[in-house]
Amino acid sequence: MEHIRTTKVEQVKLLDRFSTSSKSQTGTLYLTATHLLFIDANQKETWILHHHIAAVEKLALTTSGCPLVIQCKNFRIVHFIVPRERDCHDIYNSLLQLSKPARYDELYAFSYNPKQSEVERVQGWQLINLVEEFDRMGVPNSNWQLSDANRDYKICETYPRELYVPRSVSKPIIVGSSKFRSKGRFPVLSYYRKDNEAAICRCSQPLSGFSARCLEDEHMLQAISKANPTNRYMYVVDTRPKLNAMANRAAGKGYENEDNYSNIRFQFVGIENIHVMRSSLQKLLEVCGSRGLSVNDFLSGLESSGWLRHIKAVLEAAIFLAKAIAFEGASVLVHCSDGWDRTSQVCSLGSLLLDPFYRTIKGFMVLIEKDWIAFGHKFSDRCGQLDGDPKEISPVFAQFLESVWHLTEQFPQAFEYNEAFLLQIHEHVNSCQFGNFIGNCQKEREELKLKEKTYSLWPFLLDEQKKYRNPIYNEHFSQSFAVLEPDTVSFNFKFWRNMYHQFDHTMHPRQSVLNHVMNMREQNKLLEKDIKELEAKLGHRATKEETDAAFTKEPLRSVHPVSPVHKTLECFKKEQPLLRANDCIRTIEGANAADNRYSEYMEELSKTEPGMVSLEYGVARMTC
Repeated sequence: MEHIRTTKVEQVKLLDRFSTSSKSQTGTLYLTATHLLFIDANQKETWILHHHIAAVEKLALTTSGCPLVIQCKNFRIVHFIVPRERDCHDIYNSLLQLSKPARYDELYAFSYNPKQSEVERVQGWQLINLVEEFDRMGVPNSNWQLSDANRDYKICETYPRELYVPRSVSKPIIVGSSKFRSKGRFPVLSYYRKDNEAAICRCSQPLSGFSARCLEDEHMLQAISKANPTNRYMYVVDTRPKLNAMANRAAGKGYENEDNYSNIRFQFVGIENIHVMRSSLQKLLEVCGSRGLSVNDFLSGLESSGWLRHIKAVLEAAIFLAKAIAFEGASVLVHCSDGWDRTSQVCSLGSLLLDPFYRTIKGFMVLIEKDWIAFGHKFSDRCGQLDGDPKEISPVFAQFLESVWHLTEQFPQAFEYNEAFLLQIHEHVNSCQFGNFIGNCQKEREELKLKEKTYSLWPFLLDEQKKYRNPIYNEHFSQSFAVLEPDTVSFNFKFWRNMYHQFDHTMHPRQSVLNHVMNMREQNKLLEKDIKELEAKLGHRATKEETDAAFTKEPLRSVHPVSPVHKTLECFKKEQPLLRANDCIRTIEGANAADNRYSEYMEELSKTEPGMVSLEYGVARMTC
């Protein structure tokens, strides 16, 4: 609270950045320890978490007040007009401090309290178990083993404790290979395909320079190749452009020399580095944030940003990897420079194409835990969680989520989760509300004691998975593919509007087909429930009538047969609480009464029909 100078400012205007009439809403702006809150005259609340703020800009004073523009990591942009320049200056300085904490314990996750018990907190962190995940893949086995060489993080600080390596590899081989790899990130198993024993492995670039070699590292790659008995050669995929990899040789790094490694096939796939990606995203945001662009200007700006071209490169690398595993039965070793950015993108997307489990809600969580969190993607640096070097910030994980979204667009029946699920994960990667994405590696998270002091995101998403379930998901369809093969022709890549404009509600009307399908499915379930209740009541009434007839001394003889319609009508009239007169016809949203298929039956039911029955001491007419 020491950073907050002004807690409340009245008569603040919130502008709509895409409104052509400069429309604004007037309300009160509040500054709390964790959020910026704006409440307009209609009591509508706009909450902005401090950790979501990427940049704050105070513009020149105008006649209506002092403009304050806030850009957020989830691509929300808010434009306030504060009446007094002094108040605007105080809020501006406070947000600069609050949005860039200096220490981890100042992040929202350490103060967030969802009112869960300690037992629920522990169970939430135990939801994902990577040992169980590798066991699901069929590891350990005769060719792969769980190694404890990195149990104390002595070999590689940015790797997890549990690592899977070929069974023929000894600890001296592991140590020697780690010394020959950048940041000590030696080759380890990421994904194992049980049916053909091919594997995806990952590491960092070798410290080869122009001529250096390492016998232990060569032995390690040979062991990975031999661990696949169905195919003796393996691919080494360098995700960088070849020119970048060659430039790294001058710094004593580089890539593998095929002459020194037996049975390897080398492949560059050309994904640009974090600095190019950061610049590309900035250009994209400038284009999609500009008002009044023509179609030509928007499309040319989108093209010049290069963003979709980068998404295409990432997907094509994953497709190459998946096809090598599924069709050639060859193992693949993937690396970039340090093995925690492009390597995570390609390994996780390749696994997603190969394994339908990762296309489920729970499986996608496991995939993120395995290839991103456990293997040391630097979430803290890449998402700018603390006040650090801005050149380390890059949308690497956002590119992964966008690549997955493109896959869901091409294979809408193959994924259990929908777009909202991906957007919610992106939201909390940047919110720092949960402990999963805080820090740069597992060792750092253990030192921060995140499992004791914060909560896991995954149980909260599972509790609300009804919102994130794809209504047209077909499990059998997803499992019928040995590998998903997306088409990467240029026209299949498009601007993800709901990611970059999800908060611009007044920009233009938007209707979600999936949301309509989900609503129709819910209405169908209600109709089916009503039908079952009616059938149960009809069956109960029929049973009662049969019981009454069995105790009657003289059987009833019908003078005038009672129609089925009349019987049904009696049921409807006697069960008023079940089906009210004004609610007896349930229509699907958007349908009118003339289109309702049930109306003709209800008209028939509304007709009365006299009935005549013979009693023992006379005849009585009963009219319904």
